[in-house]
Amino acid sequence: MTSHQFERDVVVVGGCGRVGLPLAIAFAKEGLDVAAYDLAEDTVKLVNDGTMPFDEPGAQDALREAVDAGRLMASTDASVVGSARNIIVVIGTPVDEHLNPDPSSLPRALSACFEHFRDGQLVVLRSTVYPGVTALIERKFAEGGVDVDVAFCPERILEGHAMTELYSLPQIIGTRTESAKARATELFSALADKLVFVGPEEAELAKLFTNVYRYIQFATVNQFYMIANERGLDFEEIRHAITQDYDRARDMPRAGFAAGPCLFKDTMQLGAFNDNNFALGHAAMLVNEGLPLHVVSRLEERFDLSTMTVGILGMAFKSGSDDTRESLSYKLKRILTFKAREVLTTDPYVTSDASLIPLDEVLEKADIVIIATPHAEYRELTIAQPVADVWGIFDAGVRI
Repeated sequence: MTSHQFERDVVVVGGCGRVGLPLAIAFAKEGLDVAAYDLAEDTVKLVNDGTMPFDEPGAQDALREAVDAGRLMASTDASVVGSARNIIVVIGTPVDEHLNPDPSSLPRALSACFEHFRDGQLVVLRSTVYPGVTALIERKFAEGGVDVDVAFCPERILEGHAMTELYSLPQIIGTRTESAKARATELFSALADKLVFVGPEEAELAKLFTNVYRYIQFATVNQFYMIANERGLDFEEIRHAITQDYDRARDMPRAGFAAGPCLFKDTMQLGAFNDNNFALGHAAMLVNEGLPLHVVSRLEERFDLSTMTVGILGMAFKSGSDDTRESLSYKLKRILTFKAREVLTTDPYVTSDASLIPLDEVLEKADIVIIATPHAEYRELTIAQPVADVWGIFDAGVRI
């Protein structure tokens, strides 16, 4: 492979998003010269000003320090891709409106900057991809006459814990050649103490299996929750009894809305990869996606919603986050829009939704309150109205 001199260590493609930016910050924190390439001009400006465009604990100070030290910059100029030895791509593979993945979406996204790739670079695919996309990217570079190493090194951080888990979690390295393996090892050794080596296809499935396993876990508990509530029983009391000092059930999660940009999507990707022969995954989808309707149906058995104002507390897809992507709180809101007299929504973190109102106003006007996201701020509330508490964060509430 031809050797080149590069002015930077790392360029992160898609580098101002929730996956790419924490990674860029972490590498810069370790002393590497990093650029974040992103098409969102407003977000790029924020990053260059040293301001986080979203909430991520521990990231703001690290970003400011990296920008001030000249170790991190952001750009909308595709030519920046040619400036670094290591290119990390955090563009994932989405599913379409028919729940089918589009394996060509990542190659299409890279086409805008493909001319700037150079011989001698390491190209790392980071976000979840449909199995076989790494091989597709390898062929694209070979056909384009660009001599690069390619690796698939999946991101497995939990949003809100990125700045710790980037260092604490073992890093999976999926490569086909010894050269790519050595270079990916050198790169990620700056962050992770433990590296795990597999082939690229095994790494692709490892990422999918990780997310799908969690989605199925949540579906199992949500099904248990529905069964208990259909019999008028308190699921959280049952779960506490099961998990107390019992190691084999210690990891049983609470019931709640299983949402966000990854779990549902990746379950559908795995189903498509297996020729839609994935009964367990599709059953999990039906359970998790059906929970908002279950909540409303149980409320309808006890109340005339058409005469009532319903308050939804929490619109982010998870606690402590401002991220509303694929949040089931919005599915709950849509259902209630047809059922209730009025629906009011609030969230202490979300700033992107102009329809949200302050918590005090929701509690003043609502006849019923639903805890849709278990933000810590809600745990100490004293709520006079009936509370539909799917997550079990209160000792008592309406059994739904």
